[in-house]
Amino acid sequence: MILTTAEILKKVRELEIKSKRLTRHLFTGEYHSAFKGRGMSFREVREYAAGDDIRFIDWNVSARFNHPFSKLFEEERELTVMLLVDVSASSLFGTVHARKKDLITEICAVLAFSAINNNDKVGIILFSDKIESYIPPKKGRDHVLYIVRQLLTTEPKRKGTSLNEAIRFFNRSIKHNSIVFLLSDFVEGDRAGRGEAKGVAGGIGRPEERRPEERFEDALKVAGKKHDMIGIRVYDKMDMQLPAIGMIEAEDSETGRRTWVDTNDYLVRTNYQQHFFNQTEHCKSIFNKAGCDLLHLRTDEDYVKILQRFFVGRHRPG
Repeated sequence: MILTTAEILKKVRELEIKSKRLTRHLFTGEYHSAFKGRGMSFREVREYAAGDDIRFIDWNVSARFNHPFSKLFEEERELTVMLLVDVSASSLFGTVHARKKDLITEICAVLAFSAINNNDKVGIILFSDKIESYIPPKKGRDHVLYIVRQLLTTEPKRKGTSLNEAIRFFNRSIKHNSIVFLLSDFVEGDRAGRGEAKGVAGGIGRPEERRPEERFEDALKVAGKKHDMIGIRVYDKMDMQLPAIGMIEAEDSETGRRTWVDTNDYLVRTNYQQHFFNQTEHCKSIFNKAGCDLLHLRTDEDYVKILQRFFVGRHRPG
């Protein structure tokens, strides 16, 4: 769907208003507590005072002056937020409330405005099975509005998905510590033909079914060691469950492959759902091993509550 200039400007304005309202009333405190202070820089050494954390005693200086001294740290004054956004053909799928792309765009707008509201930089990488666009991190409202316009108007040149390509490009491009949100349905296509129901939902695939260059586990581990990486898996209700509506011709949006599916067949629906659950567990395993967080958002769910719960859980003691 190609938008007119007037429609683009209207959508940008609507997203700005909604994002600013959420940022002002809901996310400012949660965002700040969840991410601020995760990077600390050394400021100075001063004499130890009652109540100072003994873990920060500078033993070398203390020994030299025969008196305890403490190290003082200060919170990093600004952070860099990077959005890695899947714009492949499968993101255009949606049967309830909104397409995956619509939800991803709105979430990105909220995160971007939350970042600049806290005086942080924000940048974005749009990817399919190649890098479609890279906007380096900067501050300011105009910069965020430009990012939102790109999210709304980018027409990807390729239909497929390569998470590995996206993360590897990010690792090469961003050298300093960043907060990274990877937004995708994590559907990378199926080159092994794993069953007739695959044509609708796609699949991340088991590692052994995909070529080594297509796997993103290693790239994610590299990113997770240096950056604060959060995956947001966006999916549609029909990605998880097929309705019993008889014979349908399904087309894989990324490969163009078509197949007939008998949705009245209980075994077909069961296998389809089980494949989705297998995908989910595989994603969880990859992110856990990389030391990264992973959220799951359905297109008809309230993403505000899910993000709030995630932010609050991040800064809760213990």
